[in-house]
Amino acid sequence: MKSDDKNEMLASEAPKPPNAAMETQSTNGGTKGKKRNRNRKICICVTLLVILLIFIILLVLGLTLFKPKRPITTIDSVAVDRLKASVDVLNLKVILNLTLNVDLSLKNPNRVGFSFGSSSALLNYGGKLIGEAPLPASRIGAEKTLPMNLTLTLMADRLVTDTRIFSDFMSGSIPVNTFVKVSGKVSVLKIFKIKVQSSSSCDIVISVANRNVTSQHCKYSTKL
Repeated sequence: MKSDDKNEMLASEAPKPPNAAMETQSTNGGTKGKKRNRNRKICICVTLLVILLIFIILLVLGLTLFKPKRPITTIDSVAVDRLKASVDVLNLKVILNLTLNVDLSLKNPNRVGFSFGSSSALLNYGGKLIGEAPLPASRIGAEKTLPMNLTLTLMADRLVTDTRIFSDFMSGSIPVNTFVKVSGKVSVLKIFKIKVQSSSSCDIVISVANRNVTSQHCKYSTKL
């Protein structure tokens, strides 16, 4: 037998490279990779769905059980603490010293706390600011009422040039207005913060002879 024929026989008997096995392994690896990607996508979708469901539940609670309500500022009473006057008949002037004690209350009807910033109680005469008292920032617990006592002192120099005060004083009655506005936030589930505002305006009449309040008419306003 020739050498060439022997080489051909050996070549035909030699094992073929495992192409089929490699292709099978490659196919299995690709299938596993696809399964991992699919599982990852399913996990992400489930996570997003759970987050969305929690958000919807919190939103529903915030709009129903914890729905923000308007706080109510009420002026309970206004009393004259001091009233002194010096009358200049020739010049039609009155130098007036007036101090009012104002008892007010701020009610929080919400199931969560209400925080408000610093403000002021105002004393007005004829649309002009004549007195002011600071109202410090505070926080009111859920469904609680915060009582406050303020002292409003008239700034006498604001009325020196106002001739109307002389006429009112001589008539025996001095009409003034007290105004209080409180602005703050209601935090629902510590996620949603909603701005709220409450104000009260009282027109009162002070008797010069008796040095007391003879009438009081108040208007209240709240808004979200």
